[in-house]
Amino acid sequence: KIHRRTITMASQANGSSKPGAGWSNGDMPPSMFPVTRDGKLSLYSGHRRWIGVSSGAGWTRIGEGATELDARHGASQSVGAVKIACEEEEGRSVRSLIAQLCERFYKEGWATGTGGGVSIRVGGPSENRPWRVFVAPSGIQKEDMIGEDIFELDMDRKVIVAPTTPNLRQSACTPLWYVVYRNRPTARAVIHTHSISAQMATLLDPTERATTLKITHLEMLKGVGNHSFDDVLEIPIIDNRPSEDLLAEQLESVIKKYPKCNAVLVRRHGLYAWGDSWEQAKTQCESFDYLFKSAIQMRSMGIDPGRIPSQGTYRVENGGSSSEPAAKKAKTSENGFRGKAATTNDADLTTNTIPLLPKDKKIVLLDIEGCTTSIAFVKEVLFPYVLEHLVDFVNNKMNDDQVRAALKALIDDRNALPAGHQAKHVLEDEDPKKHLINHVTTFMGHDVKATGLKDLQGKMWKDGYASGQLKGHVYDDLVHTFQWCKAQGVDVYIYSSGSIGAQKLLFGKSEAGDLLSNIKGHFDTTSGGKKEAKSYQTIADAMKVSPSDIVFVSDLEDELVAARSAGIGAAVMSIRPGNAPITNVGRGFPAVHSLLQLCGK
Repeated sequence: KIHRRTITMASQANGSSKPGAGWSNGDMPPSMFPVTRDGKLSLYSGHRRWIGVSSGAGWTRIGEGATELDARHGASQSVGAVKIACEEEEGRSVRSLIAQLCERFYKEGWATGTGGGVSIRVGGPSENRPWRVFVAPSGIQKEDMIGEDIFELDMDRKVIVAPTTPNLRQSACTPLWYVVYRNRPTARAVIHTHSISAQMATLLDPTERATTLKITHLEMLKGVGNHSFDDVLEIPIIDNRPSEDLLAEQLESVIKKYPKCNAVLVRRHGLYAWGDSWEQAKTQCESFDYLFKSAIQMRSMGIDPGRIPSQGTYRVENGGSSSEPAAKKAKTSENGFRGKAATTNDADLTTNTIPLLPKDKKIVLLDIEGCTTSIAFVKEVLFPYVLEHLVDFVNNKMNDDQVRAALKALIDDRNALPAGHQAKHVLEDEDPKKHLINHVTTFMGHDVKATGLKDLQGKMWKDGYASGQLKGHVYDDLVHTFQWCKAQGVDVYIYSSGSIGAQKLLFGKSEAGDLLSNIKGHFDTTSGGKKEAKSYQTIADAMKVSPSDIVFVSDLEDELVAARSAGIGAAVMSIRPGNAPITNVGRGFPAVHSLLQLCGK
């Protein structure tokens, strides 16, 4: 708290050689040097080396509600109740912890030259008290920082307790820490590093135009939160500016756009990472740095760190090595569009195909994502649109009754989530509009599929399509396919996990214009789940035909298996850029790269 680690000119000037003399104003007691065996036993048997936020908090384990076998971890869990004797003791602990962390990060090479910093906040609505935000100072040697150098602020950035050390300024990172706190309600710590690995990782694209760094199939992906070994991690990259406060707008934009990622890279600069505890933030920061080092070395070996390995590593198609289904594909939702990012399936795009539609088939049933429309459209366009326009929509396009109704629906959704779910931790606010916004950002940040959220998103998308800000993506071949089908007397239907209303918005306001006149009917999961064979019989009954009269096209193996089990006349695999790679199960179906291949001559 008060002992600096660097020998100062003051101690040399007064001739003192005592440890801690100079700015520390006192001697360092022998108990701080456990060099004897008894001293080491005392230290390592019952004393943790990290100070922690309070003496009674115990330890925080990464992975709340998880088991040792879970592939992904999100929230952290405190082991032992937090017992704070008084706010003064809590403040002393947090200040000292920040100094300890900064010293550690200096030794890691992340905070040299006074660069980098740490912020921790405690309290908040869950503890029925205001937030206390502690921030490191600017321009001070990070390895020599003491607790008395730390600022305490409130959530309006007003200084509550100034440092005891005179003439200090708040860290230049402070505006950015507040961007994180306001957009990640559960965040309790933010770390900024000037790691050389983070900086060089932003330069792996020599054109410096990349907006993300992609990394996959590395074990340490489990350490960054919300990702497993075989997920594709996308870390957003923003461009540096002459001063850090100018980064705030960019930072806020990418935090909203990439809700699953707990870090942002700043090109030619460094990294910002955060967590719901200081332990989680530190763990994730270390894991990110490990991944950056790996990505740099992989690129030097000619390996793309963001490409799913084509051989030599775990894949579901190997069979027998995993308890997961053999037809594992992109995650689906029965309540809405899947919203998955594009993946690498280059190998599938080189397969040979032939025209497939039998002459006697007069009904085509099409999936949307990965078939008529890019699988990434929802993730990269629709979801970011909601986050970008949420505040304006709630404040200016919803009346008080609509806000209260939407908020009630989201609270009901939150209460229905299983115990321990991360999205249960929503920042409370007396203002219903802000409370509603907090629910939406938290739900989307944790990929929650809920009725209330889906309803609000649908209204926002409808507004976006009506204003022209949104245009539904369709592949270029779709219009020509529609024209051929109409000329040949083939009826086209749509079956998607997205609601019928959302389907009509996408095709009615598409980049190619209004295409609804080309579609005879729409089906969604009110007809049943797409992985259930009985759903296809239900759809055939609604069409008043036999399932054998229908040709169904989808990019998901499980759906094609279900359709084939229901007696569908032809189940066809759609292969588009960015779709999930197919396994041996998918290779058992005829495949098309373009819907025009259904048309023949």
